Amino acid sequence: MNQAVLAIHGGAGAMARAEASDEARMAYETALAEILRSAGGILEQGGTALDAVTEAVRLLEECPLFNAGHGAVFTSDATHELDASVMDGSTLKSGAVAGLKTVRNPVLAARAVMEHSQHVMFVADGAEAFARAQGLECVAPDFFSTPLRREQLERVQQAQTGQMALDHDALASGAAGVPLSFSANAKASANPAANPAPLDEDRKLGTVGAVACDAHGNLAAATSTGGMTNKQPGRVGDSPIIGAGCYANNRTCAVSTTGTGEMFIRMVAAHDISARMEYTGASLEAAANAVVHEKLPQIDGRGGLVAVDAQGNVAMPFNTEGMYRGFIRVGQAPVVAIYA
Repeated sequence: MNQAVLAIHGGAGAMARAEASDEARMAYETALAEILRSAGGILEQGGTALDAVTEAVRLLEECPLFNAGHGAVFTSDATHELDASVMDGSTLKSGAVAGLKTVRNPVLAARAVMEHSQHVMFVADGAEAFARAQGLECVAPDFFSTPLRREQLERVQQAQTGQMALDHDALASGAAGVPLSFSANAKASANPAANPAPLDEDRKLGTVGAVACDAHGNLAAATSTGGMTNKQPGRVGDSPIIGAGCYANNRTCAVSTTGTGEMFIRMVAAHDISARMEYTGASLEAAANAVVHEKLPQIDGRGGLVAVDAQGNVAMPFNTEGMYRGFIRVGQAPVVAIYA
């Protein structure tokens, strides 16, 4: 088995209440496959796992189908607050940002923190200032907005006053519209079409992430999110927290999670998989399944993750009805899936 592999996720959730249209399902599957081919090309050319996961998450941030970057959900104040993290398994160096409002690609800001500062995490205004000082592209806050996300906020605030909603928490009818075109060149359509998404937007847990093992056996992970629809400003979930939503260690594995962030934080979910492998000798699959199917449910933790180890094994468990996910090995076609 060629050990060089890239795996990605775009959120987990329940099956749509109305059967998803073939067009909508194909839009998600096509987007996942294009991103895998584009970012996977880095590994095919002998590039690093760190470069591959960074590019994969950057592309996911550019695609409005997913809750990160362009197409991020709104806070209760109708603003966007974006979080991201990245970790290099060969050095254990990591970087994270939280509460970004104008940085186009939060994952690039997280990597800049890792590579160009003595710190691990910057938040809010400090994170914004650091990103600008590093020359990263900044945009007007409405760059992240789409009509679909604003409609979701309005519906959630009408139906769930004072409550947060995981990811989109969309149409009361369950027929959430999705944009139906995406290119790995980041030319995604922001015009929603009236097609039910494959996963029920009322119960979808929205984060994006990537993990990779390169030809040298080095591992890396990256995670990015727009958070929760109608979340209280200042709320931070697991995505930018090293050990909860993102972790990589060449001795064990690389992990990126998606789900009920507070529960993943409380269970230190990403690191727990690594610890099980290191301290008990568990396989990647056994460790990942134990955390997702046994440990997280103890506190009603819902969601899933993608993980790889230094031998190129891949695990993509989830305890919801579906998870946007896929992987690609060097020299092979991408494999993508939504349901179990």
